[in-house]
Amino acid sequence: MGRVTERRRVIRIRDGALSTRPDTLVAEEPLEIRLGGKPLAITMRTPGDDFALAAGFLVSEGVLASADELANIVYCAGATADGANTYNVVDVRLADGVPVPDITLERNVYTTSSCGLCGKASLDAVRTTTRWPLDAFPAAPFRIEPATLAALPDRLRAAQRVFERTGGLHAAALFTTDGELLDIREDVGRHNAVDKIVGRALQQGRLPLSSSVLMVSGRASFELAQKAVMAGVPVLAAVSAPSSLAVDLAAETGLTLVGFLRGSSMNVYAGEHRLALPAEAATPTD
Repeated sequence: MGRVTERRRVIRIRDGALSTRPDTLVAEEPLEIRLGGKPLAITMRTPGDDFALAAGFLVSEGVLASADELANIVYCAGATADGANTYNVVDVRLADGVPVPDITLERNVYTTSSCGLCGKASLDAVRTTTRWPLDAFPAAPFRIEPATLAALPDRLRAAQRVFERTGGLHAAALFTTDGELLDIREDVGRHNAVDKIVGRALQQGRLPLSSSVLMVSGRASFELAQKAVMAGVPVLAAVSAPSSLAVDLAAETGLTLVGFLRGSSMNVYAGEHRLALPAEAATPTD
């Protein structure tokens, strides 16, 4: 839609010298997600991949799990007083017979680009509502080398095209166990970037993502861990710190959670069985 970035005039100060210049900024606009015509959520996002974002959001809510459960997603006209289409309101229609949990019909949530749906679900709720428990794939063991994980941040950064121009976007990417980049999405909110990744996978019939690593810029919050678990992702890696609740959720669900992934170093907070670690690493010390 040509709305991913915008230009603004800035005053630049360098070594006491002033100049004016245009600066490229990442766009941030509200997106209202409706379900069957009823308002469900509003998120501040970077325009683009809006249908995927809505679909991924509904995966994390436990509403959708496959492409055949989704009838269609459309932009809503008439969102303004003059009836114009702002492309900031989408309506999701479920396929006939797809149940909608009562909670999604009753609540109106406001999702900020920084924290998302903070504290909205308990650990047990995520564990019991996911369609794809992470220990349900014994026939396809998942193992990844630490060296492969260590290479992912640079590959993520190299693929961030809009970040290169603005410096103001988070990113989420899917990689294979060999470090091959499968998909990457950028957004002003890291949780939106993950929803776009998951939503695209749903639209393409690729859920669960049981053979993928989800790599995110920034920290690993509870919500990002939740979204990984709900999409069947076995490994979540972040360049920064996880929250305590994210670690608890990873331990509860069997998610492999890696934080502070920088250079050749990383912290493994849960699910170390999926990493090809030396034998002596099996006995941690306090």
